[in-house]
Amino acid sequence: MRKNIVAGNWKMNKTLQEGLAIVDALKTALAGKTINCDVILGTPFIHLACATDAIGDSKIGIAAQNCADKASGAYTGEISAAMVASTGAKYVILGHSERRAYYGETDATLKEKVVLALANGLTPIFCIGEVLEEREANKQEAVVKAQIENALFDLSAADFSKLVLAYEPVWAIGTGKTATSAQAQEIHAFIRKTLADKYGKEVADNTSILYGGSCNASNAKELFSNPDVDGGLIGGASLEVDKFMPIIEAF
Repeated sequence: MRKNIVAGNWKMNKTLQEGLAIVDALKTALAGKTINCDVILGTPFIHLACATDAIGDSKIGIAAQNCADKASGAYTGEISAAMVASTGAKYVILGHSERRAYYGETDATLKEKVVLALANGLTPIFCIGEVLEEREANKQEAVVKAQIENALFDLSAADFSKLVLAYEPVWAIGTGKTATSAQAQEIHAFIRKTLADKYGKEVADNTSILYGGSCNASNAKELFSNPDVDGGLIGGASLEVDKFMPIIEAF
């Protein structure tokens, strides 16, 4: 059975000290509660080692927000998948729309990142999604299918089964706009069918697909009630525990 997951993406926010305060506050909020989803925090690189120490025996997972497409070498400023894994982090967010838009990441680059992440025992949270112009042209299915095929479909079924997907309607990130519950279900079901056509129904049925577009306390329950929406990749609301907890508890 696939997992329900609520993953926070802090983006470029919070100093080390501020970030550790959030980890501690989330640990306290989760203590003694029955939670029906996995909880992951995607922190800046400088937080990773301290955050993995700080979570202790809690069930919070820690994710990097990116990793390099090279294993090692003369790539000043880059962080390799092996380095991420050495901190104790178990996940890495790859292909986020901001990485694609601002830093020119391509499907070919992301293919290399996924391979290296898997080789180092990390679980990629792989992001896909269309921009507003593509949605308005009704090209969202073609866009997400191409992103999946070009970056991921060289993987074996066994390796693909280690991934989590996150659908981001780019037009709904940080804009206050949100795909309707029906729109989210429709594209998530299409993504799952795309996986089934390539890898078979069992792999598709066991792949968690998260929704990542202005998900918050007021709409999380409705979004997560859809049969093909397995949780959320949460941006701004993950920076405050009192806003993040209601999303976690939506399950």
